[in-house]
Amino acid sequence: MKHLKSILFATALCIGMVSFVGAQSKIAHINTQELIQAMPEMAQAKTQLETLSKTYQTELQSLGAEFQKKVELYDKEAATKTKEENTTRAKEVQTMEQSIREYQQKAQQDLQKKEFDLLKPITEKAKAKILEVARAQGYEYVLDSSQGVTIMADGKNLLDDVKKSLGI
Repeated sequence: MKHLKSILFATALCIGMVSFVGAQSKIAHINTQELIQAMPEMAQAKTQLETLSKTYQTELQSLGAEFQKKVELYDKEAATKTKEENTTRAKEVQTMEQSIREYQQKAQQDLQKKEFDLLKPITEKAKAKILEVARAQGYEYVLDSSQGVTIMADGKNLLDDVKKSLGI
């Protein structure tokens, strides 16, 4: 009887260990920032953003130069103009300065929206490819090591496999 209990206990222990080992999740990691930076679509997106940014910078420099000329002209002519004319000119300068600020804010918002619109499909493609490779290799979880999290694990780094799957 004691021998039977020992066998049952050993069997239960083995089943428990097998279940525990089977329940262990396979975990891998990847640096998504590095992956996204390596994608050819990212280079195209950067080029588009730089072009748009330069366009806005050129326009802002032009508006700034025009504003500066007007301020200098008004300062130079202020002594020869009436008080009413100088007041009108001061309001004109303030209005011009405000419109330049508004244009600058609009340009910044447009650049942010364009960046989001360009990066969204790239990040979605990267995520889909990471999921595809992870599932194909039997991984249940993939940790992103680009978020400043130190990963102390022997889990597989999927970066090379995902790059290979993307053809980069």
